[in-house]
Amino acid sequence: MSESIKRDSFDGSRDIDPNETADWLESLEAMTRRDGADRVKFVLTSLDRRARELGVLSDTLPYSPYRNTISLDKQPPFPGDLVMEERITSIIRWNALAMVVRANRAYGDLGGHVASYASAAEIFEIGFNHFFRGGGEQGKGDLVFFQPHSAPGVYARAFLEGRLSSENLAYYRQEITGPGLCSYPHPWLMPDFWQFPTGSMGIGPISAIYQARFMRYLRDRGVLDTNERHVWGVFGDGEMDEPESVAALSLAARENLDNVTFIINCNLQRLDGPVRGNGQIVQELESIFKGAGWNVVKVLWGSEWDAIFVRDTNHSLLKRFAETVDGQYQTLGAKDGAYNIAHFFDADPEVKQLVAHMSDQDIDQLKRGGHDFRKLFAAFQKAKDSKGRPTVILAKTKKGYGMGRAGESKMTAHQAKKLDVDALLAFRDKFSLPLSNADVENLEFLKPADESAEISYLKSRREALGGYLPVRRTAAKPYPVPEIESYAEFALRAGGKEMSTTVAAVRLFSMLLKDKELGPRIVPIVADEARTFGMDNLFRQVGIYSPLGQLYEPEDAGTMLYYKESKDGQLLEEGITEAGAISSWVAAATSYSVHGEPMLPFYIYYSMFGFQRIGDLIWAAADQRARGFLIGATAGRTTLGGEGLQHQDGSSHLVASTIPTCRAYDPAYAYEMAVIIDHGSRRMMEEGADEFFYVTAMNEAYAQPSIPVGIEGDIIRGMYKLSGPLDAPAAVRLLGSGAILPEVVAAAELLKSDWNVEADIFSVTSFSELAREARELERQQIFRGAGYGKSHVTRLLEGSAPIIAATDYVRAYPQLIASYVGARFITLGTDGFGRSDNRKALRSFFEVDRYYVVLAALSSLAAEGAIASESVGQAVSKYDLTVNEAAPWSR
Repeated sequence: MSESIKRDSFDGSRDIDPNETADWLESLEAMTRRDGADRVKFVLTSLDRRARELGVLSDTLPYSPYRNTISLDKQPPFPGDLVMEERITSIIRWNALAMVVRANRAYGDLGGHVASYASAAEIFEIGFNHFFRGGGEQGKGDLVFFQPHSAPGVYARAFLEGRLSSENLAYYRQEITGPGLCSYPHPWLMPDFWQFPTGSMGIGPISAIYQARFMRYLRDRGVLDTNERHVWGVFGDGEMDEPESVAALSLAARENLDNVTFIINCNLQRLDGPVRGNGQIVQELESIFKGAGWNVVKVLWGSEWDAIFVRDTNHSLLKRFAETVDGQYQTLGAKDGAYNIAHFFDADPEVKQLVAHMSDQDIDQLKRGGHDFRKLFAAFQKAKDSKGRPTVILAKTKKGYGMGRAGESKMTAHQAKKLDVDALLAFRDKFSLPLSNADVENLEFLKPADESAEISYLKSRREALGGYLPVRRTAAKPYPVPEIESYAEFALRAGGKEMSTTVAAVRLFSMLLKDKELGPRIVPIVADEARTFGMDNLFRQVGIYSPLGQLYEPEDAGTMLYYKESKDGQLLEEGITEAGAISSWVAAATSYSVHGEPMLPFYIYYSMFGFQRIGDLIWAAADQRARGFLIGATAGRTTLGGEGLQHQDGSSHLVASTIPTCRAYDPAYAYEMAVIIDHGSRRMMEEGADEFFYVTAMNEAYAQPSIPVGIEGDIIRGMYKLSGPLDAPAAVRLLGSGAILPEVVAAAELLKSDWNVEADIFSVTSFSELAREARELERQQIFRGAGYGKSHVTRLLEGSAPIIAATDYVRAYPQLIASYVGARFITLGTDGFGRSDNRKALRSFFEVDRYYVVLAALSSLAAEGAIASESVGQAVSKYDLTVNEAAPWSR
């Protein structure tokens, strides 16, 4: 009987017939030798299926034993100079530590992280030396998402490469004081270096998947050959708790994205303690990824363990691993060899015997797999060679590796930013660094000479892989936008035709899709409910992208607008995932930089589920200088009547105003929508402006006027005069935007007919753009004096006549311009929780309909002494307005 099968079952249950078990196992081994692994897999799968049919087996463990996926006999030879790579890694590890500790010692508590990169250094170096392909001048290399807390290590490597100076490192986290480096990957702050922002944990994993998917989209549509490019994402095991981190795993498997690999740095610790103190995060992650359809490669134990595993014929060591929880692994990692022998190996007689010949020092030298170049190379290579599905590498490491008593596997490792001299000297000695005691105490950066073997090797590896990473490029061909009259005539010359601005927006980019040059560059995106937004015509026009094509006959195949999926489809229909849809939008919106191919994405969605729901992803889009349109449909709190509280948006424009690169507009008329989309398209596709446009659209159809002459510039600035008396100054100025502008127009008519009050009407397309310009001029006036100039809003609203501003958003939105006008300024808005009802009832409830606009105007005039105060009470009675109740926002 083979020694390899003299064992109990792995889960420890009693074997009632060892001889029969041995027969089965011998048969399995014989089949493997005779027919190969594929035949064995087929038989085992068939047996598993039959056992389930018989009800004998209902479920199996969703993870494999706690050991390396790649056995020693399947491990490829290491192709590099192992000693050299270890030496370079040690130098980088020191410089990363020194820059953080130095900054905090000299300049106070600037923060920064030492322990994360200390645990991930070998992972990064395997990638940099053997797998992460640079793009050369064409920028066609791999895409790498770097673990944010490990940024110091990326900087330290760039220092050895000559891309960053010692002065840059010395000013880490001091971007104002000197030529410093930003805390985490931020393309806005380092636009030639960082490509993707990952500092807000969870954003990196979902973004990586959708970037990989977008590369397939570009390929399948014939825009760009991306077959040789790969997406790598290095993330933390604690980071995987973020919902976004796992949100798109099934998409990656479903669409066979074998061009993406995750490497999860399983150092078992998050910020304050173990990721899974009472469990095993590696096994949990394996079950999640396997369940989603990913290929899983575990790298748990270093080469020093190989001989022990060979002797472990009864798998007693695997049983010991299986019963040890991560909280205990953390304690074992923080202790010395003697402690590990006493508290781990000696707990089981068979395990104790396996290491009986080893000293305390030998046990100390047993590494986790994530610190072993041979094991990591094998895992990376297996991931790169795997076809048909994505791969995740689960690499077990120690947080704070090399920090000794100051941080290695300690609860406080994440917060460790200052090390005493003894700890620094111990670090130096562990990695055999050529530093004197004085160098260590002064935290001197270590950089071998340019002609040294270390620098020559490091640069040669990057040259062989196509150039340095990370790097961000911006050279991209501009694409002309057709003349507005060629695609927007229906909106510019509407002539009273009824339509909603949502219909207008969809029709505008549908028309742009037909342009021979710009059309192929447009990427329509919807999370779901394309039919709700009137986009079902695009099903036939451009098709829905699917890498599989359409493997079924759709139920509506006989209709004009049937559901058409195709491999070269242009519409991205993402399903019910706003986070996924915005990630697709970001991939398209950054294509000009990532791929050198400008694309113009239009993502249309319920506006409530934009800035409120996935605002962090939108902020990250701004960080990486995204260009594209976000269309917040059924916008405002009263235009989407029956849906109620969770669907009605009253705050998105206020949030949008806080993002420096977001140009936000709330148009009321189709011609305003046309001018804004035309302007935005030219800014992004022709001028290459690093900005994106948020445009809200309503589902309420009403008569659309034709565009007045010469107002295009004022629409973009944010406001223009719509109407007013010609022969005398108006008594009051009424400002309206979006859904509430028709109410403002009606209010002006009531003021004239019922109260003989003349009003100027202004259409405000963007309070935030008005405020942005006024704020800039105000700043200039502080430095240069009052004669510097007047803002657009100040010029249009000069005088003392009261101003009433009404929108479908919270009052704080129009109040963005309040300090830039000199007259009495009253805002009406939709503060509070939404309700389900019709538009008329909602506008009355929130006090933004025409009657409340009239009331506010009369009240302001009465306060100015321009009309009798009794007029206010008369208006309340005349229009049957509700008074003396709690404000809408308190109900």
